[in-house]
Amino acid sequence: MLQVTCAIIEHNNEVLICQRSVTMKLPLKWEFPGGKVEQNESKEDCLQREIKEELGMIISTGRALTPVVHYYPNFSLCLYPYICDWESGELIPTEHKQAIWVVPSELLNYDWAEADLPIVGEYLNM
Repeated sequence: MLQVTCAIIEHNNEVLICQRSVTMKLPLKWEFPGGKVEQNESKEDCLQREIKEELGMIISTGRALTPVVHYYPNFSLCLYPYICDWESGELIPTEHKQAIWVVPSELLNYDWAEADLPIVGEYLNM
């Protein structure tokens, strides 16, 4: 089972969401950005590394939300979400098709990766 982190990055009352590229698993689905935890790496360190690599942003990690275990047909994962703040850096997506800022009330208007849906729900009900 993959151990994966994701960041709910808040800035100016908006949240950053990313659309997966056509070459990624789950093409064109929307997700909170993040990535796989490497051996001997904390979840917070993983999240900061992945966001810097994929988006060029420096973030601070805050409150953890409920982890989600999800079984896709070809793989399964445990997804660890964190509420984060954008500290510095310029948003430059290198792996995703696009990354956009949306107000939380618009989150359900997107075609989310299934594992992210419970996180969207928990975030909206905070």
